[in-house]
Amino acid sequence: MIAPIAWGSTYFVTREWLPDSPIWGAAIRALPAGLLLLALVRRLPRGSWWWKSAVLGTLNVGAFFVLVYAAAQLLPTSIASTIMATSSVAIALAAWAILRERPGVLRLLGATVGITGVALMLLGTTTAADPRGVIASIAAMAMSSIGFILAKRWNGEVGILPSTAWQLVFGGLALLPIAVAVEGPPPRLDAVTLAAYGYLALVATALANVAWFAALKHLPSGTVGLIGLLNPVTGVLLGVLVAGEVLEARQLTGLALVLIGIAAPLAAGILVGRRRRARTASSADPLPAEHATSA
Repeated sequence: MIAPIAWGSTYFVTREWLPDSPIWGAAIRALPAGLLLLALVRRLPRGSWWWKSAVLGTLNVGAFFVLVYAAAQLLPTSIASTIMATSSVAIALAAWAILRERPGVLRLLGATVGITGVALMLLGTTTAADPRGVIASIAAMAMSSIGFILAKRWNGEVGILPSTAWQLVFGGLALLPIAVAVEGPPPRLDAVTLAAYGYLALVATALANVAWFAALKHLPSGTVGLIGLLNPVTGVLLGVLVAGEVLEARQLTGLALVLIGIAAPLAAGILVGRRRRARTASSADPLPAEHATSA
């Protein structure tokens, strides 16, 4: 849960303490995080991992952030965030297509309930949407979902830390010329801005990405996608706890639906797992005592 909670906090941190330079912000966030992880692993890509790192860096960092930036310029944040929440389904479907990992009916139902909850939390009465922004949001969601599953497929070859470091470095480097072309010189950094960027780079990028890919390695993709619904929940709750925002009944209902959509499939999966282990243990038990005595 570290990753979606940390990612959810980026909305509040960005709004409160960062300048209005989103592409520079993405580059400043991604590149230092990647270089830090690279310093820890002290390994450069070899062989096919040069192009794999470029692919993952493009899907999960470079093109993803540019598309998110475009969507933010063209759509209300509520609509863009709701579209991005559908990644809980997209990740499961991408895993089915690429890894032959069946999503399960309960996970898909949970994701549907969760997405409905996100829509209730975020969507207001204004629903006008620029089609270009919708396309950008859908493209960002689809690209990152495919990128996550490709990372899950490939990470076993080199490990999570090297793979995460390489894609963040590639993605950050790809963002630099785009930031210069679109936004001009980098923003001025004071102590508060540096602290905010430091948090985003260290916690919301380096730590969060490592935790996310570790979860993808050890858990079904559909389960990880469900947990990702905590991202918008965190953003809403931070607004309540830190900024003093007040939630309406509609938003509270949406929050409850998101939590139900996450918890119900996870609880059902735990119960099914326990029953399977119990059946396996009972089938492996030795002969009953009376049989042993009669023998």
